[in-house]
This record gives sequence, structure tokens and C-alpha cells, in this order.
Amino acid sequence: MDNNAQDFQSFLQILPPVEFACVYGSSLHPTNHDKTTMVDYILGVSDPIQWHSENLKMNKHHYASWMVHLGGERLITAVADKIGVGVHFNPFVTWNGKMFKYGVVRMHDLLQDVQYWEKFYLCGRLQKPVQIVVDNLDIRKINYINLRAALSASLLLLPSEFTEADLYAKICNLSYMGDVRMLFAEDKNKVKKIVAGQFDLFHSMYRPYLEEFEAKKLLKLSSTANHQIEVSQDCDLSVSRSLVSALPPSIRSQLSMKQGEEVKPSQTGRVLHDTKISSREEAANCLQRILRRRVMVSSARQAISGLLAVGGVNATMYVANKINKAWKSWR
Repeated sequence: MDNNAQDFQSFLQILPPVEFACVYGSSLHPTNHDKTTMVDYILGVSDPIQWHSENLKMNKHHYASWMVHLGGERLITAVADKIGVGVHFNPFVTWNGKMFKYGVVRMHDLLQDVQYWEKFYLCGRLQKPVQIVVDNLDIRKINYINLRAALSASLLLLPSEFTEADLYAKICNLSYMGDVRMLFAEDKNKVKKIVAGQFDLFHSMYRPYLEEFEAKKLLKLSSTANHQIEVSQDCDLSVSRSLVSALPPSIRSQLSMKQGEEVKPSQTGRVLHDTKISSREEAANCLQRILRRRVMVSSARQAISGLLAVGGVNATMYVANKINKAWKSWR
């Protein structure tokens, strides 16, 4: 385990035990040496009420005082579930000279989003590079479905020829399409910066899936003179259908409602329901609308939940920090 991983692991020692923990965001950039950068965690727990109850005894100061006094762990969990998308964030936690933010989510909700894109919130985090530090339920293996679907969706939205960097930018952008924060409080160059800062991490994440898709003749990889990888894909309707078939069931179901459904018997006699695609362009536009809608709803809910959860002073600090980043990127 490298020093970074040990640092990430050590913070968890001041919290109650978790089933899953990963670090995401700018602290993973190999070139990032800014000690003021907040280290971001997603923590998966079996029972959020019980976990917050234990954490309130250990780290009451991590929470907004109004939530502690008015309802404690039950209010904290209710705000996350009923207003947000099931995640409670504690930002601006100072420990050992560093700043941390951690989001606590029920393991069931994490699994649902990773496998089925129900909220398209946590699955978007795990489509980008993360460092997993606790994985009791082998989420790394389950995330295979999520990464494969993210690659398929991105290929459907890309032209016949593009670079490896273009692909990672498209994958990264899936979870930002429709994000309300991008309208006023996020760096407009965020996606470009994420890909540039974590290119090698994206490469190691998605290379096995690119090779798998190349073996299935869905795309072709070629190296340029400056060692960049260029991708070309077959935009035929049959290939587009293969890409759609790798998307989560709820996405395919919505596509079916908009595009139509094709019913056909399988070799075993069982009836199969396939999404009927009349054109690749129409399917891509439809997919974009579906994902944008999911991200918009989830990001709006989580933004409101997050501001309530962190309390007045921290909420002001958090929004000011985001708007400052956005302002700098537009100058």
C-alpha cells in the first residue's frame, strides 16, 4: 500500500466501521500536491441510522448543530433519503492537518445505482477513477456492469472516429449532463481538467473493456505517431443495438417507451424484449435526454439536501467555494 492509500485508510480509523469506502476527486490527481484540497469519500454502510448514531457519539462536531439537536441520526437519514438521493455528506472535516468530506450511503442504495443507474448519482462517481480502500462486498467486481454500460453509452454518443481522451471526456460528462451545479457553481472546464489530471487512471480502468469491445469488432484501436490511441467504431444499426443491450434495464425500458419494443422468441422458447432502434442518431438523442433528466433531478435533490445537511455557515462556505471556482474558469 502506498503512502497515499495509507493516508486514505487512516482517516477511516476515526469513524465507525464501514462496508465500503472509496476516495474520489482531485486528491487522486498524480500532479496534485495542494495540501488544502479536500479529500472526498463515499462510505457504504448497512444501516445509516445505526452508523450515524455511533458517529454522533464519536464525531458530533462533523454534523450541522441543528440536525443534531432536532432529530439526530433519524433526521440526518430522513433528509438524505426523502430530500436527497440517499447520501448524507459531512464536508469541511479537519483531521491531522487536512480537510475531508465524506458521504454516507446505504449499501443497498449504492448497489442499486451502480447496477441499474436508478439515480445516476453514485454510479457516475464510480465511472471515474476512484481509490477503493474498503470493499467487503466486492463492489469493485460489481462495478464491471457500470463501467461497461458507461463505455457503451459513450460510444453511442460519439462519432465514428475520436481519440482516447475524447472517450474519457464523454464518459466523465455522462454524470454532469443536466447537473444543476454546472449552471452556476462549477468550473466550466471541470471535465477537461479531470481527464487531463487522471488520464492514466482512466486508461487503466477502461483498457480491458476497450479490448473486449475490439475483440467483438464493435470498435478498432490504433496508435498514432505520438503514442496516442485513436478509436474508430462501426456506426451500423446492429452495432448500435449491441451497445444499447449493455445499458441498464431501466434505461433500456425508457428507450423502449420512446423508440418502441421488439418481441422475439429465443432458442429456448423464452420471449425476449429488445429495444427497437430505428436510427443510431435517434437512439443517441433519446439516451442523452434520459440521462440528462436523471442527473438533473438527482443533482437538484442532492443540492438541497446537502445545503440543509451542512448548516448555514458551512453551506455558505461550500457554495462560495464552488462559485469561486466557476468564476475563475470563466475569466
